[in-house]
Amino acid sequence: MNEKELYTPAQAAKKLGVSVKTIQRWDKAGKIAVVRTLGNQRRISAQEVRKLLGLRPRKKIRCAVYARVSSQKQAKDGNLERQKQRLVEAAQERGYEISDIITEQASGLNEKRRGLKKLFKEAARDEMEIVLIEFKDRLARFGFAYLEKTFALLGVKIEVLDKTPAPGEELVQDMISIITVFSARLYGSRAKIFKAKVNHAMKECAK
Repeated sequence: MNEKELYTPAQAAKKLGVSVKTIQRWDKAGKIAVVRTLGNQRRISAQEVRKLLGLRPRKKIRCAVYARVSSQKQAKDGNLERQKQRLVEAAQERGYEISDIITEQASGLNEKRRGLKKLFKEAARDEMEIVLIEFKDRLARFGFAYLEKTFALLGVKIEVLDKTPAPGEELVQDMISIITVFSARLYGSRAKIFKAKVNHAMKECAK
């Protein structure tokens, strides 16, 4: 390691095993010596990184476990509990410190899931370095790559135990959810139009 070398916060964070937000927080608290460039950007010397590596106690990687099923039947059948157990065992085998275990029964198409929101909040608070899931579909039916990039910006990596698609019954359940929501909106819209026409006709008759 060249002692005169300067690292960006991202480079220093990677070497120290922390997030960029942690580097910024250390800087504000005066816990790390930071050099400022002419453009007022943070830089950390190799010597400072080496010092922190020597002083900072080695800690386990914090991991949030996230398990999800689409239907209430799957939850009652024990699918959710078994999924959670597999993830917990995998985290322990990898030597992770489990920071939280989040389970929920909700469609993978629902972007307003409580569990997903909780994951983002914890990631923003720098409470984990890893999110462990069984299948990609557990986190999102579509748009997984966007979620992966968003978590990465928060210094969190998503680890997937099984790269194969989730069981087909999950996709069927989500498709049923789409059809149900679409149908409700369609019939609701038609009902409003019909009601408006009836009201208009009644007003015309009253004239």
